[in-house]
Amino acid sequence: MRTLSAAVLAAALLGGCATAQRPDPLEPVNRKVFAFNEALDRAVLKPVATRYVEHVPEYLRTSLSNFFGNLRDAWSAANLFLQGRPKDGLDEMLRFSVNTVFGAAGLMDVASPMGLYAHREDLGQTLGHWGAGSGAYLVLPLLGPSSLRDVTDLPAAVYLQPQSFVDDDLTRGTLNALNIVGRRADALPATRMLDEMALDRYIFTRDAYLQRRQSLIERDRQTDEGDEDDGGDDSYPAPPADEDAADAPPGPQSRLGPEPRPALRTAAHGAGVSPTRSQPAWPAAQAELAVPAVPIGAPDLLPAAAGHVAARVLGGCSSGRCLPAAAL
Repeated sequence: MRTLSAAVLAAALLGGCATAQRPDPLEPVNRKVFAFNEALDRAVLKPVATRYVEHVPEYLRTSLSNFFGNLRDAWSAANLFLQGRPKDGLDEMLRFSVNTVFGAAGLMDVASPMGLYAHREDLGQTLGHWGAGSGAYLVLPLLGPSSLRDVTDLPAAVYLQPQSFVDDDLTRGTLNALNIVGRRADALPATRMLDEMALDRYIFTRDAYLQRRQSLIERDRQTDEGDEDDGGDDSYPAPPADEDAADAPPGPQSRLGPEPRPALRTAAHGAGVSPTRSQPAWPAAQAELAVPAVPIGAPDLLPAAAGHVAARVLGGCSSGRCLPAAAL
């Protein structure tokens, strides 16, 4: 935590130095943190996540992902209200209530079939919606890419998780471990693509993260403007028909709404990318997911979870959702 505090303080001092042409005044420090996160991922997280995918059924992985993301819907609703989007905020609160009451505390996503899809808003997007610049780009130890603006969402991302409300150390540590491994598993397809595409992983990840965050803010602004033009109707369009899948049996229902495009399915699912009006194409939409870092958890995440990870033969984040954490 001392290293994290130092990074945030340095970013605050240098935030004025960050511009659109030079968004990364802390690049030398960020590269060192990025290298640490990558080493941790190669040594522990990626091998564990691979085994998790191999041995845990998809329906169970989806249920756990739904469960850990449920509380974030309530925070997303709060941010929608702060952005001046009351209809979307009410929809998000209804989604949270339906999944909590009828979906076994969020294990099942019963809201998406009703047309109540996750918006996935956070405080960084809210500040950007009202004109705040991203400030200096940051790579946080264990948590991955962020920015001076987006790091303001860190307290909510840390505490709005089920394990934060558990007193028993063993249970809390186990839930943290499951959350970490599940998020890293969701990012495996994206990291494989990043391995094949990126000559400089740091630059690719940074540029994709910043572009993705900006695209989310621009999308929200366009949605807000559209509400004013059409009298406030911001209902989601019906998902495109898939003729090939019309007769296929239903699979496990992800909290992120109707089936994403196959190439993005697992990645989108862990990052909280819901089917919205404008879905950026690969690098910007997915590279945040591809950042190997520990998903944000409680402050005692590492010491509490390490023993349980090892005990489970388990092999991190990022913002944001990640923070889109290990990535988008």
